[in-house]
Amino acid sequence: MSTPALPGAGLLRETGRLFALAGQVVAASFRRPFQVREFVQQCWFLVSVTVLPTALVSIPFGAVIALQLGSLTRQIGAQSFTGAASVLAIIQQASPIVTALLIAGAGGSAICADLGSRTIREEIDAMEVLGVSPVHRLVVPRVLAAMVVAVLLNGMVSVVGVMGGYFFNVVLQDGTPGAYLASFSALAQLSDLWIGELKALVFGFIAGIVAAYRGLNPAGGPKGVGDAVNQAVVVTFLLLFFANFVLTTIYLQVVPAKGS
Repeated sequence: MSTPALPGAGLLRETGRLFALAGQVVAASFRRPFQVREFVQQCWFLVSVTVLPTALVSIPFGAVIALQLGSLTRQIGAQSFTGAASVLAIIQQASPIVTALLIAGAGGSAICADLGSRTIREEIDAMEVLGVSPVHRLVVPRVLAAMVVAVLLNGMVSVVGVMGGYFFNVVLQDGTPGAYLASFSALAQLSDLWIGELKALVFGFIAGIVAAYRGLNPAGGPKGVGDAVNQAVVVTFLLLFFANFVLTTIYLQVVPAKGS
């Protein structure tokens, strides 16, 4: 008579395998030879599928933040701080999250579908029989490409979002350009940009690992690949928001605010 499985045992097992794959990717990243050609191809592919949607999404994100904060600061009589509040919100929070969502939704789903189709066609098993590590050959270039592209896209989103916020605050809400820029320079610091880039780097790693894990472990048949893609996107979103909360909390506790 078989012993019934403990509640949550499957979740713990999947979590352990996900962390094991992450450890394998980190270890294999330092192995030689490095797959330069695969890495460049994956970088170009991720850029081609994410750069335009990311740019289009960053404009309304910056506009909404600027309009909302502009209205709030006007109510409390602190219009002079609109620039600092909106820019810091965009750089620290909006830019990494927008970048991560696009990397996970567009790039991660494509990575998961590609690896999933290779798995059900038994290409992954064939590589293992030939002594070729699928993690080193396929997963590492894709994860590193997701990290690099996420950092670069985060910089682009920051610039586009700040420009969009400046335009909507100054043009639509009759803000003062000098006050907008002066408040930003008075309260912002370089570490605000670094935490945004660090978040993008971590989010890219998470998106790549989850997509690769689900792609390497799909259920049978094409339907299983489609289900794996959906699961990868959902799990990535959950992990991204949790990681964002942890990184933000640590940053606010460790780095003192400017002028404090």
